[in-house]
Amino acid sequence: MAVQPNISGIENPAALQKALIDAQYLADDALATSAYLSLALGKPMLLEGAPGVGKTEAAKALGGVLGRNVIRLQCFEGIDAAAALYEWNYPRQMLAIRQAGDDYINLYGEDFLLERPLLEALRNPDRSLLLIDEIDRADHEFEAFLLEFLSDFTISIPETGTVRATKAPVVVLTSNRTRDLHEALRRRCVYHWIDYPDAALEAQIVMARASSVAQATAQAVVASVGMLRQEPLAKPPGVAETIEWAEAATLLNAQGARWPEAFKRAIGVALKDHDDLTYMADRMSSVLPGEAA
Repeated sequence: MAVQPNISGIENPAALQKALIDAQYLADDALATSAYLSLALGKPMLLEGAPGVGKTEAAKALGGVLGRNVIRLQCFEGIDAAAALYEWNYPRQMLAIRQAGDDYINLYGEDFLLERPLLEALRNPDRSLLLIDEIDRADHEFEAFLLEFLSDFTISIPETGTVRATKAPVVVLTSNRTRDLHEALRRRCVYHWIDYPDAALEAQIVMARASSVAQATAQAVVASVGMLRQEPLAKPPGVAETIEWAEAATLLNAQGARWPEAFKRAIGVALKDHDDLTYMADRMSSVLPGEAA
């Protein structure tokens, strides 16, 4: 039976929510509850949502609260077990063979082993949080392999033996939902859907992350981003883009650009797709913030 992760000092979801807020991640009660249950039950947490809503940042904030190093496995199409588990350092092995001459040398010792994220997290469960980012970008075969790993937290290395975690590591998976994940993987996890924050919360996030931005500016840019998200854009702005747009416009305004011209000139930090900019060219006046403090 897997040992539960250490969550000393976090007595309930409210305590975790406060700790995340203190770490400048404004988590709502639902996210804090899911994260707490993931920790208390020793189960991975699966965060789904549109790109830019803060899934990866939630994992990083949780790692910070727990005082753990975030080990990130960025998934991509074609990722295989070697990229996630371990590899042998073949160039170093060949060099060692040449230098050893007729002497015996163990080519499968620790000096030649390259740890990848899963093995690194398995060996350091007390000091790490494993972030498996954008699992939906990987193929079904890798997802099946990952499911097996999450079942028993062991890795078999043919040359040296089996590595087994002394306790269940903290694991967070994220998905942009570009494809459906297998039900078996979902059942293995505590699930939470992260949506775009409401206007009041997003303005608080902007104020927390961008101290130079006035409250009126934050509220104005959040309202505009909300309207942009209603448009049929290929890449609607996420929370990070909201913060960057408010910061960029504030900077241009301080250098002499008037409102709303400062927002218009800084649009490239909010919309980052040529087709989206072209589509919005004749509609920008309807979504640009007006006067801002």
